[in-house]
Amino acid sequence: MEYKKVEAPGSTVTRDPDRIGDITGNLYEAIVIAAKRADQIGLEMKDELYSKLEEFASHTDTLEEIFENREQIEISRFYERLPKPVSIALEQLKHDEIYHRYSSKESKK
Repeated sequence: MEYKKVEAPGSTVTRDPDRIGDITGNLYEAIVIAAKRADQIGLEMKDELYSKLEEFASHTDTLEEIFENREQIEISRFYERLPKPVSIALEQLKHDEIYHRYSSKESKK
């Protein structure tokens, strides 16, 4: 996913619960959908960060080399400045970019 192109706010924003609820017709349903998508985004970001940092990992570094690895520091700072996964998920939900479906409801006997 292209995180540089995401138009989600980078800081905390007050959101109108009525608008979030209007997306699916139920506020709690919209929150659950956004939370599940945020979990997916968070895992993607974490995996991507770890794979990039692993390129610079050396298991025989001295203590001075560990603290002076500028490439790792810049990569980490980039990911720290990205919008949070919840903000990205709410923006995707707002713009109808999340596919969600209902599981079949079986009648309980």
